Amino acid sequence: MNSGALLNVVRMFFLLLSGFVGATVATGVASHIWWFGAMLGIGFASIIIVLDIILRPLSIRSFSHGTFGLLIGLLCGWLVTRIGFFEASLDRFELAGNIFNLAIFLAFGFIGVMLALRSKREEFSLLIPYVRFRQDALQDLPTMVDTNIIIDGRLSGICAAGFLGGTLVVPKFVLEELQKMADANDEIKRSRGKRGLDSLSLMKSTEGFDVTIHDEPFRDGLSVDDKMIQLADILGARIITNDSNLGKVARLKGIGVLNLNELAMALKPVVAPGDELDLELVKEGKDEHQAVGYLPDGTMIVVNHGKPHIGERKAVVVAGAVQTSAGRLIFAELA
Repeated sequence: MNSGALLNVVRMFFLLLSGFVGATVATGVASHIWWFGAMLGIGFASIIIVLDIILRPLSIRSFSHGTFGLLIGLLCGWLVTRIGFFEASLDRFELAGNIFNLAIFLAFGFIGVMLALRSKREEFSLLIPYVRFRQDALQDLPTMVDTNIIIDGRLSGICAAGFLGGTLVVPKFVLEELQKMADANDEIKRSRGKRGLDSLSLMKSTEGFDVTIHDEPFRDGLSVDDKMIQLADILGARIITNDSNLGKVARLKGIGVLNLNELAMALKPVVAPGDELDLELVKEGKDEHQAVGYLPDGTMIVVNHGKPHIGERKAVVVAGAVQTSAGRLIFAELA
């Protein structure tokens, strides 16, 4: 059962329960008006359900912030009403005093809630400077995925191999961007969008994957990268991406970043002069006597005097390496 159906079941149960309670209470007063009590109970439950639907964008994080701000506002209001000047002045006029106290509590409570909802997590740390809420382990941190990494397609294999755990969080704006790409007129964009949606569906249907879609309202005018960084800051999550610019900005703001391109570079085998390799020679090199082979990661190795052995697997010894604009070029000799 999906979350939407479960919520509807809970609402229906609450509606029936309220009607039953209302009928029971009315029967205790007069048995012939049980139906009136049931209608009142159902009406009350309907109002609460409508209020719940209206407040649907409100998250538990916003609610907790608002509650904290309300407590601070009520505390400030209580302190103001305890000032001796106000107490002495308002004791003569009981009604005016009650109205004044009510107005003070309402005003400070409202201001406290609004200030708390507008505040960032770091600003709460100023009020309670030595309290931090962190996960027990880095592996348990939620990990946000961006559009590029979903389209990349390598993420599902990395998670299936057990190298990445915790919860994978897919922001709703990323899902919407994938959908726009899949519906685009451009053939390349459309194929990338469809590949991203297929990859996401595969991850969500794979057992052992915890993939959640997160919906967070943002003000208009923010780019997707800005939304990613803000949401990662709100959730205390890492970002997994292959976008180097997004990674640099996120790291500057203190957000953890996992870059698959950096991981691929780190996993490349280190080849030093004197190492012996078993290499398949697949084609001719630039010079007449040379042959070319490739390491599993795609690194090209040029083997001197290897042309007669093209199509064979030969043992070669690394002689040196040159860094070019296209990557690392390794030269070797036949063993």
